[in-house]
Amino acid sequence: MPATTYDVELATGAKTLVRRDEVGGSFDPRRYEVRRLEAPAADGKRVPISLVCAKGIRLDGSAPLLLQGYGAYGNSRVYKPDFLPERFSLLDRGFVVAIAHVRGGAELGRAWYEDGRLQRKRNTFSDFIACAEYLVAQRYTSRDRLFANGLSAGGMLMAVVANWRPDLFRGIVAEVPWTDVVTDSLDPGLPLVTVEYEEWGDPRRSADYEYLRSYSPYDNVKAQAYPALLVTGAFNDTQVAYWNPAKWVAKLRATKTDSNPLLLVTNMASGHSGASGRLEKYRLTALKYAFMLELAGVAR
Repeated sequence: MPATTYDVELATGAKTLVRRDEVGGSFDPRRYEVRRLEAPAADGKRVPISLVCAKGIRLDGSAPLLLQGYGAYGNSRVYKPDFLPERFSLLDRGFVVAIAHVRGGAELGRAWYEDGRLQRKRNTFSDFIACAEYLVAQRYTSRDRLFANGLSAGGMLMAVVANWRPDLFRGIVAEVPWTDVVTDSLDPGLPLVTVEYEEWGDPRRSADYEYLRSYSPYDNVKAQAYPALLVTGAFNDTQVAYWNPAKWVAKLRATKTDSNPLLLVTNMASGHSGASGRLEKYRLTALKYAFMLELAGVAR
């Protein structure tokens, strides 16, 4: 449902509709449903999944599905189960859209965040994989119909998942991903590096270096088949420098063994939060959706 405001008579509980955000086209909320699922992680934790789909969806694995995730800084607002009108561009074409509330966020409190940072950061990545595997096992989708999308720290999540489980996804969209984790963290002259030690670890300490090195996307690219990839960067990004996605894509192109699309799109004017202006934001959304729709074979 779009954002809605009511007046409530406290004595009786009666509600009077004051305002509801308009949604263009033939939108009818009765055509969709929201589900809350839980995927079992390897260590027994239950990872929440928020999911929206058309009513009457057939659980036969035929639906394409977009799984989004972030999982860092205790931030639960990057991908949140709110109403977004642009999602219906996918839903009305048969997609399912889901959010994996992985550790590193704070959806289940402070402990959920602490269990996905520093020396427990790998939980974030394995949680996302557990959610993807669960959705396939429950027949919401299949491996050749499953897509993933993450932004910033979520982009790093996408890059790690691409290295760890490339067989699990048809396509991955990694937006401004932090990929050269070890090298960047060893350069205190870069913006934000030293303050980030509390989130990721300080590679000047041997234990932290080895742990960061174990998942740093750039350092773990290998000769294997990868899913189709759409990677974005921003030339004026001071949080994730543009060379992160560029170096990662270059190494992938030189190393991977498949012929799947590997696209790098660098916005030469924007920063970390993307181009300014509502229409510019939707142009990027349209590009991401077109990438997935093409791979899913969904007719225009």
